[in-house]
Amino acid sequence: MAAPAGPPAEAAGTECSEEALAAALADVPELARLLETDPYLKPYAPDFQRRYKRFNQTLSSIGENEGGIDRFSRGYESFGVHRCADGGLYCKEWAPGAEGVFLTGDFNDWNPFSHPYKKLEFGKWELYIPPKQNRSVLVPHGSKLKLVIRSKSGEILYRISPWAKYVTREGSNVNYDWIHWDPEYSYKFKHSKPKKPKGLRIYESHVGISSYEGKIASYKHFTCNVLPRIKDLGYNCIQLMAIMEHAYYASFGYQITSFFAASSRYGTPEELKELVDTAHSMGITVLLDVVHSHASKNSEDGLNMFDGTESCYFHYGPRGTHILWDSRLFAYASWEVLRFLLSNIRWWLEEYGFDGFRFDGVTSMLYHHHGIGENFSGNYHEYFGLQVDEDALTYIMLANHLVHTLYPDSITIAEDVSGMPALCSPISQGGGGFDYRLAMAIPDKWIQLLKEYKDEDWNMGNIVYTLTNRRYLEKCIAYAESHDQALVGDKTLAFWLMDAEMYTNMSVLTPFTPVIDRGIQLHKMIRLITHALGGEGYLNFMGNEFGHPEWLDFPRKGNNESYHYARRQFHLTDDDLLRYKFLNNFDRDMNKLEERCGWLSAPQAHVSEKHEDNKIIAFERASLLFIFNFHPSKSYTDYRVGTTLPGKYPFCYHCTYKIVLDSDAAEYGGHKRLDHNTEFFSEPFEHNNCPCSLLVYIPNRVALILRNVDLPS
Repeated sequence: MAAPAGPPAEAAGTECSEEALAAALADVPELARLLETDPYLKPYAPDFQRRYKRFNQTLSSIGENEGGIDRFSRGYESFGVHRCADGGLYCKEWAPGAEGVFLTGDFNDWNPFSHPYKKLEFGKWELYIPPKQNRSVLVPHGSKLKLVIRSKSGEILYRISPWAKYVTREGSNVNYDWIHWDPEYSYKFKHSKPKKPKGLRIYESHVGISSYEGKIASYKHFTCNVLPRIKDLGYNCIQLMAIMEHAYYASFGYQITSFFAASSRYGTPEELKELVDTAHSMGITVLLDVVHSHASKNSEDGLNMFDGTESCYFHYGPRGTHILWDSRLFAYASWEVLRFLLSNIRWWLEEYGFDGFRFDGVTSMLYHHHGIGENFSGNYHEYFGLQVDEDALTYIMLANHLVHTLYPDSITIAEDVSGMPALCSPISQGGGGFDYRLAMAIPDKWIQLLKEYKDEDWNMGNIVYTLTNRRYLEKCIAYAESHDQALVGDKTLAFWLMDAEMYTNMSVLTPFTPVIDRGIQLHKMIRLITHALGGEGYLNFMGNEFGHPEWLDFPRKGNNESYHYARRQFHLTDDDLLRYKFLNNFDRDMNKLEERCGWLSAPQAHVSEKHEDNKIIAFERASLLFIFNFHPSKSYTDYRVGTTLPGKYPFCYHCTYKIVLDSDAAEYGGHKRLDHNTEFFSEPFEHNNCPCSLLVYIPNRVALILRNVDLPS
């Protein structure tokens, strides 16, 4: 569960002298603003000073030695294999541990030593291959290539370039082949990037599982069949998982082997570009799930042991291996590793048109202990000191600086379970520079409630605390469940709620069973309160919006390499005889109401009620009044709810409210107990510390949104 974001426990023995504080304020341009927002951070001002100075020094060094971060982050323009204007090829690699580097492939009948690279300074190697006599290229598009590395021990190693743009695996081959990608006609983008959404509504997506068929779906399939659904559901952003090439499909894309290659299992690079461009034509922002926290241990088709040493891209010894993930860890202070990773960030922005990133595994990057065995209680001493990997933190700051400098409307999201303060504050304040962090405690809370508590024992105050417990001015992406909860070994919320009855009692031709009725009603309520109260953005994993009836399990030895569970059955929502359509309808209308009213971009909600006995939660946000009755059996007639919203005229407390969303409506699988033509009137009757209140009928297990119709819509 993510660390709390409330006031920290006392940081015993932590002090900061007036002189040290003054020095930090002088060095970090807007540190005063951060400390004003959170005075508890004052003892750690020297830490922010040191972090900012390291970032600034590295940025300055890049400027002095490389001509600036703009040029430094274009490594993909020279490293790898490139066609020259004269038809020749220029090849460049960084292999500091190699004694010799050669290029082989179809073009030279796989002669391993006929084309040697020339050794340069700083472990770099280069090769120029002239064109044929007729000025045609010696290595045409689609050719297979390999690097040959002679290690210092004399061993001959066959490797794929770390900068390879396309790799694929043929037939039953275990390892990937490097394919020279240089098409005569590359995809030309037709549509401009959409503006940065005010309220981010993310549809977390995996191309490969996006078909109902038991196979790997394609970029083309996703473009033609899934993007229109996402648009119709009211999401304004997709987050694409498992795009960076990974040899093991079941790793969910988190064991990267080729960082610059878009996964070939779904199609070609040009087809991915078409997907992104088509999403842009629909006004949909596209984020890439970027994995810079670790890399696959594969050596023949990955980065590991690239030049014959374990310390080329990674730390040497135990520090270079993640003991839980069994993967390699980058040496973020290495100059060429910085070039590689920052260029990788730029590559996906420039070449494929992505609009930003969700950075995976940020907690692992931030700390030398990688979060292993840490509870993260919220005590501020956990986020500072020797346990913080400031090499990695400097890289994070540089990456965010680069992204937001190149494209100011770009979005970056941190997957951080620790709750590090200022991670989502501007770099100028000494922060990490992310736009958002994932609110990872929220899905844990819902699973805990469904798994461990009876409905009548749910604690309303604890639900509200979890949904509102975030750092002031650091934006959060709230979600009831993501891909983590969909994976085999866990259960989706729909499965926790309805379990096996999802297979037998979801037909509209049969009466509601108590299990299905409870499941459908709570599924909607959980999503809406998370959406409205939990953050400044919202995320849903594909299929979960309609209560997908199966978990997610990729083909592997343990399931006889079956694709049966590596798919999404979207057709279930199109069947009028099944109840999945009700959840889908509610998800769509919830998103579209947010688009109209903008609660995600509004200030945090004012919670007026969290009544334990009545199981009522009420709050206001974006001039809307949200009311939730979680009681399993009690409905309330003339229930008084407080409000702070003004009326038509100054100091007028007599306001008219109408229902704008009702989870009990028939189109959402509800029981249609409310008349939407009913008008509710507020009066100057103080209630729950609100200056006025109104009386409302609230059926059990129902969520309502009321709008003050006296205010501008």
